[in-house]
This record gives sequence, structure tokens and C-alpha cells, in this order.
Amino acid sequence: MDHLLIRYSNQQLEDIIEEALIYMCACPSQVAEELLRLRKVFAYQSNCISKGSVLEEVHHRIADSTRKAHAELEQCLDDVLRIEGWDLQTLKMPAGLRELRQKTIDQE
Repeated sequence: MDHLLIRYSNQQLEDIIEEALIYMCACPSQVAEELLRLRKVFAYQSNCISKGSVLEEVHHRIADSTRKAHAELEQCLDDVLRIEGWDLQTLKMPAGLRELRQKTIDQE
């Protein structure tokens, strides 16, 4: 069975979630959370396949769709971080975006 191609580690996804939540920028966080969930689905399906499940075809089908969805969401996260100007090395939100979020909070 093929493996998931992973661009961002689980720790990096957690870092993005934390950074995004601190500055109330839920969009990158939502994508990162979904990637973590997809990884759990894929691991579960892989486990079922490795045990020789009677319905192995079902698990292969789910794993295949999960792999495709994961690849699309990783590309989406990469695009969103680039569009928003995140530092891709440190996975920190840009100062300008932080300030924009703070102004929005202050106006409410």
C-alpha cells in the first residue's frame, strides 16, 4: 500500500494551529486540523489493510480517497500560507497580518 506524501509534519501542523489561534486567524488552522484528521483516517485504513480485513477493497478505496484529499489540502495549506505571507521556515504569521487581526478585534 502507498504511503501519504507529507509536506508538513504533525508538529508543524500543530504549530500552525497554535500560531493561527493566537492571532485569531482560523483559516490556516482549519486546514491544518483537517490534515491531521485525514492522517488518522489513513492510518486506520492502513491498519485494517495490514490485518487482512475481509473487506480489504473498502479500506483501499477509503485510503485512496484520503490520500488524494490529503494531497489537495496540503497544497491548499501551502498556498494559503504563501498568500498570507507566513514565514515558511518558522511557520509564523507575518506581523502585518497580526496587526490586521488586532485592529479587527479592537474595533469590535
